[in-house]
Amino acid sequence: MKKSYILGVTALASIGFLSMQNFNNASVENYIKSAGHQLNGGGAIQGVTGAPGENNCTQCHLGNAQDGSSQNVLTLLDGITPVTQYIPGNTYGVAVTMTSGNVQEGFSATALDAATDSKAGSFSSAGAIGTTVANGTRDYATHTSLSNTEGNPAWGWTWIAPATNVGEVIFYLSTNVTDGIGTTGDAVYISQHAFNTSVGLSETVSDKFEFIAGYSAESNKVAIKFNSLSVDNMYFNLVDMNGRSIFTYDMGESMIGQNEEQIALPSDIENGMYVVNFFVGNNPMSSKIMIAK
Repeated sequence: MKKSYILGVTALASIGFLSMQNFNNASVENYIKSAGHQLNGGGAIQGVTGAPGENNCTQCHLGNAQDGSSQNVLTLLDGITPVTQYIPGNTYGVAVTMTSGNVQEGFSATALDAATDSKAGSFSSAGAIGTTVANGTRDYATHTSLSNTEGNPAWGWTWIAPATNVGEVIFYLSTNVTDGIGTTGDAVYISQHAFNTSVGLSETVSDKFEFIAGYSAESNKVAIKFNSLSVDNMYFNLVDMNGRSIFTYDMGESMIGQNEEQIALPSDIENGMYVVNFFVGNNPMSSKIMIAK
């Protein structure tokens, strides 16, 4: 089994989120800020994450939903280590932050099997930070009535991965930035955050390469590790979630055996989820990374 780690995400350290710790979820009164906001101590109603078959926060808040790929940051944590893949049956922390805010912010999230759009794993309030959880046909996590009052909040909860290998899991996230005055003047952002299983990595990337990629915010570099059976040309290609090539780099020749390389990225690349496509000769390898400066 293999894991890809996102290195040096300083912003996450400030969250102080440990998925294995058991914190008591905040106990607050249910409240009604707009119609239907009554989910377990406040937050969004269910079914507004932008997932297949669902609306988003514009169901209650006026305005059009916007692309949240550069606004919404969702990170999967193994203990305190960010990861880009999951192991079936393991327990992870989920951390959500936003790159900008206003007087109040809120969110709603769910996790679905990418192939069937059915619930993938389960959410738990264990270790929750400013978050409340509802379990059902689909599980939902959302802010509490106390955690949407800060200028730039961070939310966290626990996700128990599916017991069996279901392949790619997508977290659907809808966030709302408001001026705190009614439901006008709000901005809603929707995004998708995909995680594959590390068990399936050997099925899509040959074991002989053992390819791992991770991002360091401190150096703004992508670190990669892989095995090579031959000396051949290396080629790096960074692609965004819309399939657009963002950055390419000719890396020269590989060595036989274990290789470790670091690729400096342009400073203007925005935060978000990306796919690293890497080639040694005609042999392709790939991994998803989260860039969070």
